[in-house]
Amino acid sequence: MQETKKHQLTDWLPTTKREVKIRGWEELDVILFSGDAYVDHPSFGPAVIGRILESYGLRVAIVPQPSVNDNLQDFEKLGKPRLFFAATGGCMDPMVSNYTASKKRRDKDAYTPNGDKGFRPDYATSVYSKILKEKFPDVPVLIGGIEASLRRVTHYDYWSDKLLPTILETSKADMLVYGMGEQPLREIVELLQKGVPFSSLKNIKQTAVLINEKEEKIPVVKNWEDVEINSHEACLADKKTFASNFKVIEQESNKLKARRIFQKVGDKTLVINPPFPTMTEAEIDGSFDLPYTRLPHPKYDKRGPIPAFEMIKFSINIHRGCFGGCSFCTISAHQGKFIASRSQESILKEVDKVANMPDFKGYLSDIGGPSANMYQMKGKVQEICDKCVAPSCISPVICSNLDTSHKPLTKLYQAVDKHPKVKKSFIGSGIRHDMLVPEFNKNADAKELDAYTEEVMTKHVSGRLKVAPEHTSDPVLKLMRKPSFTYFHKFKERFDKINLKKKLNLQLIPYFISSHPASELEDMANLAAETKDMGFQLEQVQGFTPTPMTVATVIYYSGYHPYTLKEVRTPKTRQEKLDQHKFFFWYKKENRKWIKDKLTKVGRSDLVNRLLPNSDTTWRKKKDLKPVKHTFDDAIPFNRRKNKVKRSSKKRR
Repeated sequence: MQETKKHQLTDWLPTTKREVKIRGWEELDVILFSGDAYVDHPSFGPAVIGRILESYGLRVAIVPQPSVNDNLQDFEKLGKPRLFFAATGGCMDPMVSNYTASKKRRDKDAYTPNGDKGFRPDYATSVYSKILKEKFPDVPVLIGGIEASLRRVTHYDYWSDKLLPTILETSKADMLVYGMGEQPLREIVELLQKGVPFSSLKNIKQTAVLINEKEEKIPVVKNWEDVEINSHEACLADKKTFASNFKVIEQESNKLKARRIFQKVGDKTLVINPPFPTMTEAEIDGSFDLPYTRLPHPKYDKRGPIPAFEMIKFSINIHRGCFGGCSFCTISAHQGKFIASRSQESILKEVDKVANMPDFKGYLSDIGGPSANMYQMKGKVQEICDKCVAPSCISPVICSNLDTSHKPLTKLYQAVDKHPKVKKSFIGSGIRHDMLVPEFNKNADAKELDAYTEEVMTKHVSGRLKVAPEHTSDPVLKLMRKPSFTYFHKFKERFDKINLKKKLNLQLIPYFISSHPASELEDMANLAAETKDMGFQLEQVQGFTPTPMTVATVIYYSGYHPYTLKEVRTPKTRQEKLDQHKFFFWYKKENRKWIKDKLTKVGRSDLVNRLLPNSDTTWRKKKDLKPVKHTFDDAIPFNRRKNKVKRSSKKRR
């Protein structure tokens, strides 16, 4: 990696005893253990936490991907920190990183050099924390990151097919930081530096602790309201009881003024403190403006590229949070539903850094976020947002109080493209196409929406625009908290109009999910028929993967919708999932008889005629058949949805 040559080793946080000594340090304040390789970049959570702690004047070291299969020397090599250990499974839940939707081991890990697997243990946060508590019982352990955040309360674990308690119980950690960690860390460090013992930190916002009430009392906080949910043991005894918990958990997670949540776990009490307010522009700018090298640590130079880094190397993250509230998605559970946007100045400063990297060729791979087109969007009247408990701002309809103006985003794109070294900036993040349809986004200016769509299509897409309608069935879409497929048709009309007007020859690529709760076999047949009628041959279809802290996962495990407590059926067996998936491949000869028999049996000869007519020449004229990626066994993480790192074709010995 040529870029590393202009940096000194001390430009990265230390990872070894030698690197600590080079800095002249005799003692460390915090040692952070991570399931990811160390990439010093603002898109990698462990690096952000390390840099935040460093900015508070602390001496911080990172131990990336410590070995858990030897004498555990990686956990002892840097000694004891003065303040605490920190542990995270990495940027993805380790179980999603290690396994496919059908529970098969993945053949690579995007956050490891060369994509090599085996460097991240299952349930990494718990594994790291337990080792640290065994070796250093007197040193506090603080856990955080997506794995800890989504497992902070009783949750269903798909991979073990069990209901598990809070990760504080399984990890034996002393405290959990949920969500994005900058704000709670600031308060934790400030109090520790004033001499407050770690064991006394029980009422810091956006943290959770497990308290034995026989030994200590739960602190009283005057301005906080409390709510108690059903105990872990009650959840184990009754699935409906477990489901009823989630409505409280999700609503409190998304409130600006939330209640403190209590849950009994055996003879202990889980205390989940309310979250901090959404980060201000200055706060989020401060996080992104830290002195990152934006590069992997030099220790990986000879091990090969890190796929996740190669994916985002020339991309810019412009905001956090997502107000979509999709029932299968964990973004709002971790980042919140309210948008924290960076200033244009901060973004342009980062664009300049990227543009001046030695191997930058003039192309930014993404100017986006969790959803590409939510930048600077927020409530028009803050007081209305303060009282809101809705998990989504755009489902079932777009909130009349939500400002969905795309002008700031269009101006940002134009400002980025004025940089002399930027030839083109792409939008690689998912675009909420429904917000660009005036029939759905009724309070928006239709001309402004068209202007944004045209800006994206003409200047920020290379051949294809990818959007995610997710399904065609209205009942399934309602449960998903997605709008009717009618609005995808409307968007396609506008897309086609601009495509013809500008002679762009772009493709529209829709993504769908199979085997989602409430999705029946006929729904998938309808999906296949309707998309076929539109001229699509589906390219990537994800099998639904239950992950903690989502409505869909609660339904998958319990059979009940947490908001209504009504029963909802979910395809759960491997055969059911395969059957639903087969409809996407209606054009394969081996599937034709099966599809015909299945649909005839349920009296849907109309769908047989649409999917398998005697002559398919009309459809073939609409769409040239191309190889389709079969992804049933691979619920593709966001970081792998584009170019893959090329791997050697040689067989491993």
